[in-house]
Amino acid sequence: MPDLNSDALLLPKPAETQAPAPAAVVYTCPMHPEVRRDGPGSCPRCGMTLEPLMPQTGGSEADPALATLQRHFWWTVPLTLAVATLAMFGHRFGWMAMASQSWLELALTAPVVWWAGRAFLVKGVQSVVHRSPNMWTLISLGSGAAFLYSVAATVAPEAFPASFVSMGRVSVYFEAAAVIISLTLLGQILELKARSRTSAAIRSLLSLAPTTARRINADRSEQDVSLTDVHVGDMLRVRPGEKVPVDGVVLEGNSPVDESTLTGEPLPVGKRAGAPLIGATLNTTGALIMRAERVGEQTMLSRIVQLVAMAQRSKAPMQRMADQVARWFVMAVVAASALTFVSWGVFGPSPSWVYGLVNAVAVLIIACPCALGLATPMSIMVATGKAAGQGILFRDAAAIERFREVDVLIVDKTGTLTAGKPVFDRAIPAQGFDADEVLRLAASLDQGSEHPLARAIFDAARARDLALETVADFESATGTGVTGRLGTRTVALGNTAAMQQAGVSVEALLTQAEALRTEGASVVYLAIDGRLAGFLAVADPVKPSTLEALSALKAAGVRVIMATGDGLTTANAVASRLGIEEVHGEVTPADKLALVQRLQKEGQVVAMAGDGINDAPALAQADVGVAMGTGTDVAMNSAPVTLLKGDLRGIVKARRLSQATIANMKQNLGFAFVYNVLGVPLAAGILYPFTGWLLSPMIAALAMSLSSLSVIGNALRLWSKPP
Repeated sequence: MPDLNSDALLLPKPAETQAPAPAAVVYTCPMHPEVRRDGPGSCPRCGMTLEPLMPQTGGSEADPALATLQRHFWWTVPLTLAVATLAMFGHRFGWMAMASQSWLELALTAPVVWWAGRAFLVKGVQSVVHRSPNMWTLISLGSGAAFLYSVAATVAPEAFPASFVSMGRVSVYFEAAAVIISLTLLGQILELKARSRTSAAIRSLLSLAPTTARRINADRSEQDVSLTDVHVGDMLRVRPGEKVPVDGVVLEGNSPVDESTLTGEPLPVGKRAGAPLIGATLNTTGALIMRAERVGEQTMLSRIVQLVAMAQRSKAPMQRMADQVARWFVMAVVAASALTFVSWGVFGPSPSWVYGLVNAVAVLIIACPCALGLATPMSIMVATGKAAGQGILFRDAAAIERFREVDVLIVDKTGTLTAGKPVFDRAIPAQGFDADEVLRLAASLDQGSEHPLARAIFDAARARDLALETVADFESATGTGVTGRLGTRTVALGNTAAMQQAGVSVEALLTQAEALRTEGASVVYLAIDGRLAGFLAVADPVKPSTLEALSALKAAGVRVIMATGDGLTTANAVASRLGIEEVHGEVTPADKLALVQRLQKEGQVVAMAGDGINDAPALAQADVGVAMGTGTDVAMNSAPVTLLKGDLRGIVKARRLSQATIANMKQNLGFAFVYNVLGVPLAAGILYPFTGWLLSPMIAALAMSLSSLSVIGNALRLWSKPP
């Protein structure tokens, strides 16, 4: 055989016969996906709120972290407004002594800082303990310094020099601490709401699954049961208009099934006895009886969700650079804040040290690296969700980042360029053999194989009611063919390479075989006891979408190469119809791997698209491996990208999405860097000598929150990008 595939959907059949118990909810950090926790909390590295690794369905969708932030915000915002009002207009209240005003502001601010802001302060302390400076280091330093200084000025004003006294009291900045906390709360609330949109794709996929199934019991009675009670081997009835509950196979019935939600196939696919069914797809007009084959986390839908979630939580190479920059950036900001404090204290106008404190706090707040940290994770999460909705699964962020650089695409033929559902054409016997006997013996050897060519030969023999024999000592040589014993005879079936390995000459039928190959048919030789018995021709039509996809790839500057286990004549015939100029025929898995390695040594960025076991080594070696969703589990486990529909147009879409995503990430990173480069000097008071302008810590806190929201908003624009 040219290659040996399987028609499995996504995963090997599980050994267990009962759905596994639901796993506990695992929480992770959007910025540091390697962080895993069994419950909600904060990331020990960056302090961000952890979120479920997999969005949950069923029950309340309320986010406890969001609810806590909202409660803290709405309870303390009146206190913050009151403190700010006193700071601005308190001196106009003739009935209030200035010392009394400071104590009142302390009473109003303490709940804001120590209750609502306590979590922020704890995160700041943790960042120091874990030696991982981050945005909370700066927020806790800024708000904490403003609050503690003000407390000291209120409790022991006599300890401060006269230069600190303004309008009858030592200057206090309770309003700065309170407003910083309140604006940070507001920013976190808006950020969590925006981040929740990035997991909308997963929640949408999870919602596709039905909650119940109609099980047919051993006594032929029927009952509706929870999906968690469906076991492998159960017989289920799927009525018209119902969703297929789990993955399985049709036992009885005939009906079109709408699979567009998972594969992107716009037209319903006809299903009859023996046809595979995918859970969560929609049965349309007919009634079906099916056997459950994959349940729980083994279903195609669950695997898709797992892959999307894994991709969303992976870290792009660009993000690693941003992480390193953010770490050093925080340390640089702390140094800049200290320098600002000292510079204003020594050289600033009176009260110079008060000015120094206020500007130092403003520097700490405006330079929070939250926008920098969110720049790439938000883009990746939106992109993987958008791709999943189009039937494209990215295993990790690196695949998204690398795809745009691909300049060479190697494609397999069977199941990739072609439909992968060959139809038997004819059997040509050698002298002394009969055509039906050649077909019968080949089908007997192939009856245990699920390779498309083997299935075509087997189905043709069954349609002719040919009596098949039991095969013994069956062996498969991936990429070349199969051997076995039928009774007392040793039989070999495969391509030219397989015949050469068996020492069988094909010269007697070579002319006829080449003639059929020039028409695009695949030729499989049959040898009995070391003697050529004939060959079988099987035609595999090219997918309707293949030519369009290859044209788009060439227009984008991608060099397309065909590498197939089929004979070179057949491969050239298909390639000529598709405009592929470089063809490698009768290649082994090792040959495909060597081809990828050679191109990589030449400096090419190589993508490999295939669906068979023989494609797996090359898929794993390629810079970007692309597996057809209609192929084998081995192929899909070897590739970081899977096209559920098995349509090469998905490669075009994936490449365009990769380009748009990287552009979006660069925009976010650029915005975050520019914002901080401009914001830090402004907060330090660089314009004061020329304009008299100073940046209040309250305005700095507002700007910090808006910068993060701007990054998230820009990432969400990817939803509107064309495929």
